[in-house]
Amino acid sequence: MAEPEKNEIETEQTVSTEAEQPAEAGTDLPEGDLDALRAERDELRDRFLRALADAENARKRSERDRREAEQYGGSKLARDLLPVYDNLSRALDVVTDEQREANKALLEGIELTLRELSNVFSKHGIERIAPAVGDAFDPLLHQAMFEAPVPETRAGDIIQVMAVGFMLHDRLLRPAQVGVSSTPAS
Repeated sequence: MAEPEKNEIETEQTVSTEAEQPAEAGTDLPEGDLDALRAERDELRDRFLRALADAENARKRSERDRREAEQYGGSKLARDLLPVYDNLSRALDVVTDEQREANKALLEGIELTLRELSNVFSKHGIERIAPAVGDAFDPLLHQAMFEAPVPETRAGDIIQVMAVGFMLHDRLLRPAQVGVSSTPAS
């Protein structure tokens, strides 16, 4: 490849130096044209800054959406698995001592399956909401299935837990289903 001649290099330097020079007040353009160019420049600068801000907002929004999809994307699957947990728990709750001895291996398998399901839930940020009888009713975490007057309780106390609830990270997946006392304060 041939090297450029010295004269060509000087011409390029002169052109680039002239392009970098700011326009002086004594240019050939009339004042009205300068004002129009300044207005166009300001408009283009404003549009550029808005586009830059929009791009930054879109980046932040997509990052937030990605994080939410990562944390909460499996919520539908998790919600569908909750009845499996409930059924395994109910199966263990209704077993009598007599049945426990006769079906020891079967019940051990059910317990192991339930424990593994609980471990998978924990691994993915799904935590149980297990209120106890006597706890105060919290409408953000519990769903009242019925109200009944029960002696020696206060109105709003949980009197029965019908199903545990679940949280997925900081979101409610399913509220705990409870019975609530309606005994008026004495």
